[in-house]
Amino acid sequence: MLKLSVGVAIGSAIGGVLRLWLTTWAAGALPHNLPLGTMAVNIAGSLGIGVMAGVVEANPRALGGPMVQHVVMAGVLGGFTTFSAFSLQTLLLAQRERWADAAGNVLLSLVLCLAAVWAGWQVGRLTAS
Repeated sequence: MLKLSVGVAIGSAIGGVLRLWLTTWAAGALPHNLPLGTMAVNIAGSLGIGVMAGVVEANPRALGGPMVQHVVMAGVLGGFTTFSAFSLQTLLLAQRERWADAAGNVLLSLVLCLAAVWAGWQVGRLTAS
């Protein structure tokens, strides 16, 4: 359990750094009405975890087995995705009475992340078969 915990902790650190890089890039490259950097991170994380889940479902020993699966899914992708940041940013939009932006952030994030996790799962299943 200690080895797994250390692996997940290291994966979380990697995911956090990747999140910082993507959101920093997005802040400079994308319009600012919505927190698109956070949305991009959550979509990419949803796609990634979907791919992993699909691969593992098709071949449980794929990707190096349970240790690697936990490190990548709980560690890297858990550290990468930003649901708490999404929640805070949505709250801040609502507190500023930017209701359409708050609703758009929730709706787009939900739909696009669910679509991404489904697409990733399909890709994972196909590539592992």
